[in-house]
Amino acid sequence: MEGENSGESTIPNNEGHKEHHTHHVVHKHAKKEGLTIKKQDLWMIATCILAVLLIISVTLNIVLYTNNSSGTGKTGTNTQGTKGNNDQTLGSNTSEVNKVKLDFYVMSKCPYGTQVEDAIKPALDKIGNSVAFSINFIANDNGDGTFTSLHGQTEVDGDIVNLCAMKYNPTKYMDMIVCMNANAGAIPGNWESCAKDKSLDVESIKACFEGQEGKDLLSTSTKKSKAIGASGSPTIYLNDKPYSGGRTENDFLRAICNAFTDAKPAACSAIPESKKVNVIALNDKRCKECDITGLVSSLKSIFPGLQVKEVDYSSAEGKTLLTQSGVKYLPAMLFDQTVEEGEGYAQVQKYLVPAGTDYTSLMIGASFDPVSEICDNKIDDTGDGKIDCEDADCTGALECREEKKNNLQVFIMADCPYGKKAVEALKGVKDNFGNATTYEIHYIASENADGTFTSLHGTYEADEDMTQLCALKHSPDKWFDFVYCRSIEGIKGTDWKDCAKTSGIDATKVQACFDGAEGKSLLREDIKIAEGLGIGASPTWLANNRYQFSGIDSETVKTEYCKYNTAQKGCEKTLSSDTGGVAAGGCAS
Repeated sequence: MEGENSGESTIPNNEGHKEHHTHHVVHKHAKKEGLTIKKQDLWMIATCILAVLLIISVTLNIVLYTNNSSGTGKTGTNTQGTKGNNDQTLGSNTSEVNKVKLDFYVMSKCPYGTQVEDAIKPALDKIGNSVAFSINFIANDNGDGTFTSLHGQTEVDGDIVNLCAMKYNPTKYMDMIVCMNANAGAIPGNWESCAKDKSLDVESIKACFEGQEGKDLLSTSTKKSKAIGASGSPTIYLNDKPYSGGRTENDFLRAICNAFTDAKPAACSAIPESKKVNVIALNDKRCKECDITGLVSSLKSIFPGLQVKEVDYSSAEGKTLLTQSGVKYLPAMLFDQTVEEGEGYAQVQKYLVPAGTDYTSLMIGASFDPVSEICDNKIDDTGDGKIDCEDADCTGALECREEKKNNLQVFIMADCPYGKKAVEALKGVKDNFGNATTYEIHYIASENADGTFTSLHGTYEADEDMTQLCALKHSPDKWFDFVYCRSIEGIKGTDWKDCAKTSGIDATKVQACFDGAEGKSLLREDIKIAEGLGIGASPTWLANNRYQFSGIDSETVKTEYCKYNTAQKGCEKTLSSDTGGVAAGGCAS
């Protein structure tokens, strides 16, 4: 869930950025085959990050953004073809009464939002005269003329300039939006060149964007998103009902055409039939976290003609399939050659790997080994006379780790927006419990063959991990203040020495550590902890060295921690639940 989403993940999901999502956007880390995701989180993430059609390892694909207050119910009826609204009009020869309503609620820089905008544009070119189309934006109105959004101020500005284009160019604004989406990272800086290229009214848009008018438009737009309860990008409504179908051009065309109650546009008769795609869902009923209901639903949105055959490993057919396919971890989605003819093939092609001679397997971050010992079922699964934690297969498993009372650990990627929120949450928890609790921050990254390091958001993020570990080593009393400062002030493109100065850490020693072998050694050893536990989602919390949970606000973290430390003073207090408008989620590599 970008999923960072939640979404930056890997599996097409039709729900959006909750950065999965849910963009829940959960970032998980590479291990085993494809991307490995902690099995306890696997399907929660898959349902979320699978939303966008393309981020395939399972993680949540709607980018979730929580406004300060929520609302339910769909309000307002958008008209089309006049200035002053945000509806797409491609003509006026169809009466408004006979039009199908299609409403998008998005974040302008969310990859899942831009994806559906790009897909709907050619559909609108074909039947736009018959569609009352609108776009509204998901952000938080601070009430003082400023706004916050998941992807920062540039996204707020992108929202505003898009709304201005909608107002002053109601029949052509989608041309500008799709042009900007081609380089979404440059939004909003590319709006003017796109507006000129597509012959929009640049001067009117500019005056609106730079003045109060644009802010007023965004304030109105966010109210509409809040009224409908839209927190995931994209949230889509078709004729005032939630839409969860496919997101290709043809998917939208079929859905719109099926929504007409009377005569349909001529283009509806030219939509091709969906191609049949066969997939075997190989699973194991012993796996408690392997529910693939959401995964199958998302895949059906990518392949409308999907035919699913479910096979359990316990059967003779299941064991034969496991051997023939060469798959090691379940669940496995095994496609035959028909997938190459499916409409969504281009979206998932790079996430398909050979599985024997007859199948390709979708990389979904599966982690359940059907031939290994299950560590918490009180059964000798491998027949070696050793049960659960007695078996060597369970070495390092969370269920078998030594419990450390009053210990709280969090695993993050230093520049993951959810990881930074977790650091903010940790400060509230730390202020509450003080020295009665021990605290640890560990990092999620990987070491390359040449001794360098990489992380989901880039090499700079691994460098930041190393810098923070060096701060811990050489200024342990001031270390957390430094990490907190970095999380608040920002990491990419900023100088860490500014926070070093305000927090009082020894910048000279930290720099020497970073430049030398010491920093690399610290990071190398630290990332082994997450790798050994199969943790790839930022943030992931551990209470007492054993009990895993998620959260990005102090109250949630305190509540989960206190489940395992019930007698600790401070558990009775209520801490802040404020997340700055960001919904719970994570980054999954």
